[in-house]
Amino acid sequence: MGKHYERIDGRIRTFIEDQPVFFTATAPLAADGHVNLSPKGRAGTLVVLDETTLAYLDFGGSTAETVAHIRENGRITLMWCAFTGPPKVLRVHGQGEAVFRDDPRWAGLITRFEDVDGPSARAIVVVHARRISDSCGFAVPFMEYREERTQHAEHFARKTDAEFAAYCEKKDYIGVSLDGLPALPLPLPARAD
Repeated sequence: MGKHYERIDGRIRTFIEDQPVFFTATAPLAADGHVNLSPKGRAGTLVVLDETTLAYLDFGGSTAETVAHIRENGRITLMWCAFTGPPKVLRVHGQGEAVFRDDPRWAGLITRFEDVDGPSARAIVVVHARRISDSCGFAVPFMEYREERTQHAEHFARKTDAEFAAYCEKKDYIGVSLDGLPALPLPLPARAD
């Protein structure tokens, strides 16, 4: 039987912090817009800021649908699945906001990600929880976690900030989403830290 929680603390916080992967889901307001579902998983890229707020690093390398949807309507759901241990699926439905590199809050937030920060960090997505709930997860398979993939971090670690900004300028669906919504500000702002 699923439960609702008031806060991200205790067992809920531990569960979130122990999972090697989570998923984000967003959608535009338009009925014919593209719903977006993204896996996230580099270790250290998600932090619990307080009992009702999480943040994760938004990296380059793909489109910017999540950021575009958050800018339009703020709706976001984060989901974790227990692939080991007791079965559980946890969702945080929330109001998201993208903190861009030139935002005065960037400098304070980015310190929470020191071990994984790099030139490809293009935004910090802050999620204010509105509903925290779990469900049984009985249909989620057992899977063994082997190790982190390092290609993303290694690839972008070879780029300077200017090279990363140029990379973003050339990619489709970075400044504007698939549905034509504003996504990342381009040219990519210089970092405020």
